Amino acid sequence: MAEGILKSMLKEMKIEGINVSSAGISAFEGEAANEKAIVTLNKKGIDIKNHRARQLTRKIINESDLVLTMTESHKKTILNLFPECTGKVYALKEYACILSDDESAGENPDIADPYGFGCDVYEITAAEIEKQLKKIIAHGGVK
Repeated sequence: MAEGILKSMLKEMKIEGINVSSAGISAFEGEAANEKAIVTLNKKGIDIKNHRARQLTRKIINESDLVLTMTESHKKTILNLFPECTGKVYALKEYACILSDDESAGENPDIADPYGFGCDVYEITAAEIEKQLKKIIAHGGVK
């Protein structure tokens, strides 16, 4: 959902030259987006029905300027696998709070995973992702 939301925000704000793509640390390569995620983002006018999962690789990490994870645990896993990428891997909330001088991320730096829950939980998660991405864009964290 984060990829779709950020791409939509950048397009709406006419910000060009930024490549946004997602990859998972335990993704099933080629798997379609979750149906509830598709429905949730469709309500916002964002189409992710053609999204396909891909596994995070060293090549992806090396080609990325910034890697944002949904949880602190994902961040730690990536840093354990790819210690050379220290300094460009952050949890989404953590990065938003660093840029905006907001210390509230320390309370709970994770975006809740809605998998296995209803569309209402997907909508809450999408709103939280969007809120954090707005902070990042407003403070120049996406260039």
